[in-house]
Amino acid sequence: MSKHNFPPLKNDLFLRALKGESVERPPVWMMRQAGRYLPQYMKLREKYTFFERVETPELACEITIQPIDELEPDAAIIFSDILTVPQALNIDVQMIPGKGPVMGNPIRKVDDAFSIFAEDIPGKLSHVMDAITLTRHELNGRVPLIGFAGAPWTLFCYMVQGEGSKNFDLAKSFLYQHPEASRHVLKELTKATIDYLNAQIEAGAQAVQVFDSWAGLLSPDDFNEWALPSLMEITANVKGVPMILFAKGAWYALERLSYKSGVAALGLDWTISPEYARTHTADHVTLQGNFDPSHLLAPIPEIKLKTKRMIDRFGTQRYIANLGHGILPHVPVDHARAFVDTVKGYS
Repeated sequence: MSKHNFPPLKNDLFLRALKGESVERPPVWMMRQAGRYLPQYMKLREKYTFFERVETPELACEITIQPIDELEPDAAIIFSDILTVPQALNIDVQMIPGKGPVMGNPIRKVDDAFSIFAEDIPGKLSHVMDAITLTRHELNGRVPLIGFAGAPWTLFCYMVQGEGSKNFDLAKSFLYQHPEASRHVLKELTKATIDYLNAQIEAGAQAVQVFDSWAGLLSPDDFNEWALPSLMEITANVKGVPMILFAKGAWYALERLSYKSGVAALGLDWTISPEYARTHTADHVTLQGNFDPSHLLAPIPEIKLKTKRMIDRFGTQRYIANLGHGILPHVPVDHARAFVDTVKGYS
């Protein structure tokens, strides 16, 4: 990593919390903090398409740093998208305003599934690595930079369904009707994710997060069979920086993930109580979350109370304050700032 000659880090609170070291207060950042609720982001959105913003390192860098300038959280997360990996696997991904991601050629037949191969993922996604290296330099050590990827199960959902969905019924029926073909896709996605995250680390990411946004659609048994093996393989083969695993909705897997996955931290959604999470992980890992993003629409005094109460319940050690999912587009910036400032002022 020294080949990049990055500036020294001035704020290592986030990395210390990930390592389980003692901290003076919990670090804070927000999922999707780079983006749609910031007026300066909306200006860029008017000029460039979504994937132009993702694929132009200078734009991705600028967008990543916008919330650091605006809110001063304790970590930056690279502006990108989990669907870069399906793109590198030759799935045509379009971002349709008001609708979200749509795949032009989703996996619908067994042959489609077996034609998926993870080859030269870092090369095909070199723009992400360039954005990470550039952003590390531009941040000038202000805060650490997080890289990320979607988990294989979540990517499989999009690649088969062809678009976002509440229940991903097409993806689940394909899984149960064509288990071998599904296993092949998940295996290639796992390989792609490992190569992608390791390349991000080499490019300068100081921590990585894996987003399993649709884990909660699986029953505990199905999670064990279809999601967990990929996650275990990823955590075993991505090396060099701490990893956060965010399996949204998979509260039933907290115990297993904390003991078996070897990750530094587990992200939590807002349906899990701090007490439940602490009990079932037995302080084995750092916990991150789990403020309901909708609470950021409450009046500011209410946001401050709820944020403080959340930290009271999690405790200040082995804890990273964050949302339980990405920030909503219509959250006022001063409400987001109230959340960040309340954590930073916690005593």
